Amino acid sequence: MPYAHVVKPGSSVKLKEIDPNYHDGLSEEEALTKLQKLGERISDLQELLYAAKRSSLLIVLQGRDTSGKDGSIRRILGYSNVQSSRVVPFKVPTELEANHDFLWRVHSSAPGKGDLTIFNRSHYEDVLVVRVHKLIDKKTCKRRFADINSFERMLVENGTLILKIYLHISKDEQRQRLLAREVDPKKSWKLSVADWREREFWSDYTEAFEDAIEQCSTDAAPWRIVPANHKWFRDLAIAEAIEHTLRPYEDSWLESLKEQGEKEKKAIEEYRKGSS
Repeated sequence: MPYAHVVKPGSSVKLKEIDPNYHDGLSEEEALTKLQKLGERISDLQELLYAAKRSSLLIVLQGRDTSGKDGSIRRILGYSNVQSSRVVPFKVPTELEANHDFLWRVHSSAPGKGDLTIFNRSHYEDVLVVRVHKLIDKKTCKRRFADINSFERMLVENGTLILKIYLHISKDEQRQRLLAREVDPKKSWKLSVADWREREFWSDYTEAFEDAIEQCSTDAAPWRIVPANHKWFRDLAIAEAIEHTLRPYEDSWLESLKEQGEKEKKAIEEYRKGSS
């Protein structure tokens, strides 16, 4: 059984039924041992991804404030090829971006063949925060769900592997993390009254996340819900999901590299014959 909850297409999602404290009975020490092995495995798989240039990997990270997106990104990058890795944060759209369709700024940030791109928040903000604050109506939101599914299907059909992760924390855990920021000078840059204001919409965000996950968990790009109250288990669950996403392509990437190698060796032999 995977550590993350994989949402089957067409199934309903009730976040209250998924325990954010879940850790599969593991201790932190056990989880970190498993994480180290998974990290080594991911490093090897991503090297194949980069070298074969047959596919790309897009990791979409969503979650409430303090859910651990930044920490998760640091952990992922710890076992990634820096030559081919990129993080794209999505904030409030600029005037230029707002003058286009909501996916306009997203498409150009998708990874090219061989690359890994992590979206820190994503196109899903346009069916989450704008819905909660009533900047779009239900009809527009429903249409955007369909647009997102079509967009992601197009990316998949063109070789992009999409891993969508919702970091699931409790309201009390969020409160403790917000308070912890106030006593740690190194985290002062994260302080924002807006985080406290957004807590007033907790139930609205819950409903918005549930709808987005339900409507946009597809065979091509399913959602995974990661219990994230324990940071060490969160990192383990994400690593397992990455390895699981890349693993099925290992043999085909190796075969592609073998073919490339044979082709280049033949070219080298012909060059040596001609220059002798």
